[in-house]
Amino acid sequence: MRVVHVAPTPFGHAGIFGGGERYPLELARALAAWVDCELVTFGAPATVREPGGLRVRVLRPLAHLGHPAHAIAAGLPAAVAGADIVHTHHTRSAPSRIAALVARGRGAVAVTTDHGLQGGTWGGALLALFQRFLMVSEYSARELGSPPPRTRVVYGGVDCARYRPDPRCSREGILFVGRLTPHKGVDRLIRALPAGAGLAVVGTGGHDADPPDRDYPGLLSRLARGRDVRFLGAVPDGELAQRYRQAAVLALPSVDLTCYGRQIGVVELLGLVALEAMASGTPVVCSRIGGLPEVVEDRVTGLLVQPGDVDALHDALYELLRDRALAARLGRNARERALERFTWAACARRCLAAYDEVLGSGQTIGAR
Repeated sequence: MRVVHVAPTPFGHAGIFGGGERYPLELARALAAWVDCELVTFGAPATVREPGGLRVRVLRPLAHLGHPAHAIAAGLPAAVAGADIVHTHHTRSAPSRIAALVARGRGAVAVTTDHGLQGGTWGGALLALFQRFLMVSEYSARELGSPPPRTRVVYGGVDCARYRPDPRCSREGILFVGRLTPHKGVDRLIRALPAGAGLAVVGTGGHDADPPDRDYPGLLSRLARGRDVRFLGAVPDGELAQRYRQAAVLALPSVDLTCYGRQIGVVELLGLVALEAMASGTPVVCSRIGGLPEVVEDRVTGLLVQPGDVDALHDALYELLRDRALAARLGRNARERALERFTWAACARRCLAAYDEVLGSGQTIGAR
């Protein structure tokens, strides 16, 4: 069996450090342990065979249709030729549409995983192209409007070897990881900091946004004056894993109404950052929004608060910083939940089962 994943933007310095870019890369790596798997993306031309067996092919785009995710590349039809399964990401992106059309025209199976890119669906005709929708959460399925009979929730994964607890590390302070954009609610987090608590903020953002969102990092800097807040920018994966191990709690205070009064339609389809913290044995305090409640179970693996409620966020953070026994219990539960449900291997097995449903072979798992 040959599976080709199509991701419109690559993960990393050559693309975007985002969950929607990391997800197809990590999933394809996990699938390469069982099937012939390739990831096709767009940028400076290159072909790389990774040690685990995944082949990554980067195509040069001829143009972008108004957005980095809408790359047009002449080599895409040839890149998906011969695939039994064409698995696209960002369902509404131009590469996803083109790859699905090519796959169906050649008799291959087309499946998709959406990561929140907005746009039209050709009056519903786009959804008719895909035989399966492999969604990252129940919430994401509702937002896309994928047909329930053809929808399977595969969630996402985390590298539990890279992200793991270390009993030798002492845990202090609060950690935030993500883009510094208003819907992430970092302004509320700074306002909610308990007295004496430190906050480390990992992430960048704002420079490619329109006003007032572009000014958001400046707003955060002003709010942080006189508080123990450190803005660390982007950090390497190894350092990030260490940050999770050393944090007493991870905060994800995402909102659907920003501090500028803008309503956000789609917020936190899954929350890979929450999974990374959970695998690290770090309890999560997050908003009860989007797909996060499907990942973080209140008072079992973390604490859930209403989005935008600064007082509730303060109280939840204070409780975990004060009650170290509770924090340790939630952290242990979180690690166990990640190992049980949210490894990339588990996500890959759920995808393979969905592939088998469409192909009717029953031969995929264990084929290699």
